[in-house]
Amino acid sequence: MTTAITLLHTWLRGEFVGEDEFGNRYYREKRASDPSGRRRRWVVYKGEAEGSKIPPLWNAWIHYGLDAPPLDGAAKRRPWQKPHVPNPTGTRLAYHPPGDMDGGAHPEGMPPAYQPWRP
Repeated sequence: MTTAITLLHTWLRGEFVGEDEFGNRYYREKRASDPSGRRRRWVVYKGEAEGSKIPPLWNAWIHYGLDAPPLDGAAKRRPWQKPHVPNPTGTRLAYHPPGDMDGGAHPEGMPPAYQPWRP
C-alpha cells in the first residue's frame, strides 16, 4: 500500500519513467539531488509493496545497473528465459510438500512428520 507521503513526494518531485507488466510504476527525481548528479529512483507498487514483484530489468535500472529504463522493446526475452514470477513464500500459493505442518496431505500409509510426545 502506498502512503500519502509517497504519493505527495511522487507528485511534487517525481518524473514518470515507465510501467512494468505487473502495473508497478517507476519514477525518478526531476532534478539531481546529490553532488554526483544521480537522480533518485523509486517504484510505486501496484498492490502490496513486495520487492520480488520487480522484474529483473527494472530491478537493474532501479539499482543504477542500467542508465536507461527498460521500456518496451528495449531488451528482447531469450527463448530460454522464463517469465518473471513474484516470490510466493508466505502466501497461499507457496509450495507445501506432502506431510508438512501447514496442512499438506500425507501420502498413503505414511505417518505425519511430527509425532506428539505421549508420557
